[in-house]
Amino acid sequence: MDLRTQIQAALKQAMKDKAVNRLSTLRLINAAIKDKDIDARAAGEDEGVGEAEVLMILGKMSKQRLESARAYEEGNRLDLAEREREEILVIEEFLPRQLNKAESAAAVDAAVAEVGATSIRDMGKVMGILKGKYMGQMDFGSVGPIVKDRLCS
Repeated sequence: MDLRTQIQAALKQAMKDKAVNRLSTLRLINAAIKDKDIDARAAGEDEGVGEAEVLMILGKMSKQRLESARAYEEGNRLDLAEREREEILVIEEFLPRQLNKAESAAAVDAAVAEVGATSIRDMGKVMGILKGKYMGQMDFGSVGPIVKDRLCS
């Protein structure tokens, strides 16, 4: 079952269960995907966004909520921070399992070997391979320095 179908099924179930907060978050996810679909269709893509782009949307939404939760905690608004964390849990249900540090390092090593990267100039190629294979499973902001370290040493 693809992600869109899973999200739609979860949305219907949340309606049946009268889970107001979950329903709200699922509707936000749906709206974000539909916005990207509209943008894609305007750019001439008949199909809308693909599975990889849906994963990117979900990852971005999760990251935004994490940043918001931190800001709310710093501002002593723990009720709002808790709400953001609940939304993160709903969003992460649809994301694949995140790779741990050892798995990320192994993936970086494999990508470096696959590309035959020898210098920092090859970083874009390595990141392209990683994004193609591990979209939604890695935080590419934290993987970038690992790749840079591998290529500079």
